[in-house]
Amino acid sequence: MKENGYEMKRYGYPVKRYCQTMDLKDDPELIAKYRECHSKEKSWREIREGIRSVGILEMEIYICGNRLFMIVETPIDFDWESAMAKLATLPRQQEWEDFVSVFQQCRKGELAKEKWSMMERMFYLYE
Repeated sequence: MKENGYEMKRYGYPVKRYCQTMDLKDDPELIAKYRECHSKEKSWREIREGIRSVGILEMEIYICGNRLFMIVETPIDFDWESAMAKLATLPRQQEWEDFVSVFQQCRKGELAKEKWSMMERMFYLYE
C-alpha cells in the first residue's frame, strides 16, 4: 500500500539503480488495461524471464495518473546498453513492445530503450 511504503529486496552485495519515466495515453480505460496486463496474473512469463536473464535483479513500475516511473536494480558491474541490446532480441520481446505501445505515448515499433527516458538523480541524503 502506497501510504505504508514498499519493502525493498536485500541482496547481500552492492547494487545500483536505474530510474526511467514514460507517459501513458491519458485515457482511464487504457490505463486500467495497461495496469491489468502488468499484473502478476496477466504479465507475460517470457518477458519476466527475459528481464531476469539479462542480469536485472528487480524491476518496479510506479504510476501516478498517466505518468510511469520505473526503478531497475542491477549488480554493480551491469552494463545497461549491452543488456538492453540483448533483451531486445529475446523471444516475444518485440511482440510485447508492440502490444504495450497501444497504451503508451510512443510510436509503434519502438524498443523499450526508445520509449523510456532515463532520469538523472538530482538529490539524495548526502553523507
